[in-house]
Amino acid sequence: MATEALVSFAVERLGDKLIQEAKFLKGVSRQADRLHRDLRAMQCFLEEADKKQEEDSRVRNWVSDIREAVYNAEDIIDMFILNAQSLRRNFFLKCGFKKLINRYKVGKKIEALQLGLLDISNRREALGIKNIGEGKSRSAKNQMLQGLRRSSPHAEEHVVVGLEKEADELVNQLIGGDLRRRVISLVGMGGIGKTTLAKKVYNHRQVVECFPDCRAWAYVSPDCRPRDVYMQIIKQLVCTSTKDQQVLEMVEKLQEHELGDFLHEHLKEKRYLIVLDDVWSCRDWNCLAKVSSNDPDCLGNVFPDGGNGSRLLLTTRDKDVALHADARSTPQEMQLLSKQKSWNLFCGKAFLDHVDADRYPPDLVQLWREMVDKCNGLPLAIVVLGGLLSRDMSHTEWRKVHDNINGYLAKEGSQTGVMTVLNLSYIDLPSYLKPCFLHLSLFPEDYVISTRKLFLLWIAEGFVLSAEQADQQA
Repeated sequence: MATEALVSFAVERLGDKLIQEAKFLKGVSRQADRLHRDLRAMQCFLEEADKKQEEDSRVRNWVSDIREAVYNAEDIIDMFILNAQSLRRNFFLKCGFKKLINRYKVGKKIEALQLGLLDISNRREALGIKNIGEGKSRSAKNQMLQGLRRSSPHAEEHVVVGLEKEADELVNQLIGGDLRRRVISLVGMGGIGKTTLAKKVYNHRQVVECFPDCRAWAYVSPDCRPRDVYMQIIKQLVCTSTKDQQVLEMVEKLQEHELGDFLHEHLKEKRYLIVLDDVWSCRDWNCLAKVSSNDPDCLGNVFPDGGNGSRLLLTTRDKDVALHADARSTPQEMQLLSKQKSWNLFCGKAFLDHVDADRYPPDLVQLWREMVDKCNGLPLAIVVLGGLLSRDMSHTEWRKVHDNINGYLAKEGSQTGVMTVLNLSYIDLPSYLKPCFLHLSLFPEDYVISTRKLFLLWIAEGFVLSAEQADQQA
């Protein structure tokens, strides 16, 4: 998962040792330097390999071999330095013969490690792992996940709990206020209900009446492709009947920038509502709206401001995206459900025939309540848990689910399991932050972590540079 980042840190630590302990490495410094260069060269391929290892066990083994090679290199250098220091301290053992033996042993180990790296390098090409910059690959697993998560406004949730107030506020923002074009954003973590609320509002009677002829819904995804998004919108706004087939054929031949211009012309005189679901970064927004990098305050060249009350509705996990899209609008931040609302949602999903949970044995209901509490108010987790009730399970089986709820939530619904959906946020983290995030798993559940202690631990692990180290590298 974070192999590329972890190996990078290990290689950097190895380089620091070669510099700091140079006086002890006489006789093998040239071999050690070459080993360091070979390991640094392998780093160029690890980002690509990290994306592929989840779906290919051969790539996973290849990455594991690199990780082992880095750690072995560190062990070899540490052992040589330790022996060299010991010989310097003990006068009676300080003889040329022992030094030669020490150098010979380390030299042979480095040679063996370099042969192993050569074999690893030769296997790379067979696995189709490219250098960074030779082209980005999309993980097939991520493509499948994004396809399954592709949202549609027509698949509206029938059981919605705890969003009534938020929906009313959002409807008022969409149909009221000033006439300038506004970008209204829903912000929150994955699985918290942003898309569910957006669907509810999109299909609200007042919103439909306010935007009767010009509403469209587009799913963006982490792999933002402006052309695909434009085509989703155009098909809903322009090509709505079979007689528009010729127009559709003409539009499909246009380049990305021409599609943006076409959409701008179509929207210019209209009062429109466009939902952009799952926008991940400010850069994605700039690409979609065609915002000029020279003028960040520009409204963009795709979604015009006709002064007629047009609206865009964004869903995003990043508040910075919302503020970047429209600094004058206040993002609506989604909140986790309370315990009572969590239970109501669970019952609504579990008992579709409105059967009361109290008809079940009290000890079983208590188990369910404890499991719902473990979902910590996250709607996606509660919905997945409610779906388990469709199975005829014994009390013993429910106890197993209760005792390993994270495992069940991870695999339930296959590719749309809770952990799989939340994993998208982890994938989107910069590589240098991934080991910092994974390090948190060392702390017990519900443990209060001291910020200062955490920073010191990250510095000790090499994840974060101390002020002194940063000054030395500057």
